Amino acid sequence: MDSEIINRLNEQDKKLEAIYRSVQHVRRYLFWMLTISLVVVVLPLIGYIVIVPRLISIYSGLGAF
Repeated sequence: MDSEIINRLNEQDKKLEAIYRSVQHVRRYLFWMLTISLVVVVLPLIGYIVIVPRLISIYSGLGAF
């Protein structure tokens, strides 16, 4: 009886360890997906905020001549 319980506990421990590793991989994957998504979306928006006013000032300055 005791050896059966110990065997089951060992099996559960192995399964829990596999689940933990899997969750860590998913967590890492989600972190990098979020990071890449932010870089792809936020950096161009910041660029547009800086570039568009400069382009408008350049084009408005050309019309005065």
